[in-house]
Amino acid sequence: MNLSGHAPAAGRPPQPHSLRQRLVMQLLVLAAALAVGLYLAVLYSAQRASQATMDAILGAATLSMASNLRATDQGVRIDLPPSTLSMLSATGQERLFYRFSVNDTALSGYEDLPVLSLSSLALTPVFYNDTYRGADLRLATVSRALMIDDTLTPVQVVVGHTRDGQRRIAAQLAQNAAVFGLLLFLVSIPLSLVSAGNMLRPIRTIADAVGRRGAHDLRPVRQPAPAELLPLVGALNAFIARLKAAFHHTETFLAEAAHHIRTPLATLRSEGELLLRSTQEDAQRQRIRRMIRSADECARSAGQLLEHATILYRSEQLEQTEIDLCSLTAKLVERFRTSADMRDMTFVLTLPDHPCPIRADSVLLEAALRNLLDNAVKYPPAETDIHVSLTVRGAGYRACVRDHGPGIGGAPTAQLVRRFQRGATSENIVGAGLGLTIVQEVADTMGGTFTIIDAEGGGTCATLDLPR
Repeated sequence: MNLSGHAPAAGRPPQPHSLRQRLVMQLLVLAAALAVGLYLAVLYSAQRASQATMDAILGAATLSMASNLRATDQGVRIDLPPSTLSMLSATGQERLFYRFSVNDTALSGYEDLPVLSLSSLALTPVFYNDTYRGADLRLATVSRALMIDDTLTPVQVVVGHTRDGQRRIAAQLAQNAAVFGLLLFLVSIPLSLVSAGNMLRPIRTIADAVGRRGAHDLRPVRQPAPAELLPLVGALNAFIARLKAAFHHTETFLAEAAHHIRTPLATLRSEGELLLRSTQEDAQRQRIRRMIRSADECARSAGQLLEHATILYRSEQLEQTEIDLCSLTAKLVERFRTSADMRDMTFVLTLPDHPCPIRADSVLLEAALRNLLDNAVKYPPAETDIHVSLTVRGAGYRACVRDHGPGIGGAPTAQLVRRFQRGATSENIVGAGLGLTIVQEVADTMGGTFTIIDAEGGGTCATLDLPR
């Protein structure tokens, strides 16, 4: 039982994460690691280099002092040449210490200076670290034999200096490396953002290519993609193929069902009309009329279902040709003129005085215009005018059909173009609610727009804008 008042974690939707943010963070962590590694590497190298330099100077000074030792009748003579002192002064402000001793007995220098015990003569400097008078020293010692009182006696020379200067040199180099590493990290921030954007650009390209497609565009994705995205593109194409197959099966079923339904409905209507002529009773005639009306509604619904299936199929496999929109509009108006004359309705046709070429699928374009004209003839009352106009607007055309019917009651276009959706003013008129849906789908497929509004003074104004 959950007593915390919160929904269990298992029921929460997964929180989306940003690949770009993760990639940028990883690049910045890598840049920070490189900056820290650079600092540590320079610090270690500076310490080693400065110590090697100071050891070279210290060792050379120690050897120089040892080479100037002389055995005399009075004992050991110690000469400190100026070159040795100059060499030691090159270490900067370090404090210097030295000691000369024979058999652990100090002859000169600092008597308590730490001495490294040597088991044998050391003709090359031996380096070691020690603490003396609170200072950390780096010391070098050599040992050579002198003839004292006719006896070879080892004489040990120890020279040392403090290590503050060495540390300052290493710290200065490390500080410069730290500044350089910080600059490197700061520069890596915009570079990481740019790099992450470039790496993820193929994903955005594929997403944009798919997002720009129409509602029924089920073509495979052919956008070039890097090798890492090929499995994703392959899975997406496989899903599109399955969706297309299911969609095709559904539309094929609807088309076949509509085709097989229309024939018996036509037979049923003919039989009903014959029965209506042979029946004189009013009650029976009313029932027969309702039967004929129902047959008409079913036949119209089946016809529009078939047309709708055709529109959906053609929207995936467009057969675009050069069409004169002006001539097509005039031809369709002539086709509906007979239906309009039966209701004493008049077409008022306004067309440009020049051809209006448009590249489109003739089946889709004719279906859209035919449904607009059919609604304009079917819904308005008799003895009214139907205004049909075609105008050139910028890089496209506008086809407008205006009637003087009951209007759409202020319903928005998005509501009326839904499948099987009909307006509140069309209850007593035969229809399936697919005419405006077909017009909208044709507009979407051709990259145009469709709107239907209540016209001023009554009636409906349907506008279809199409690009050339």
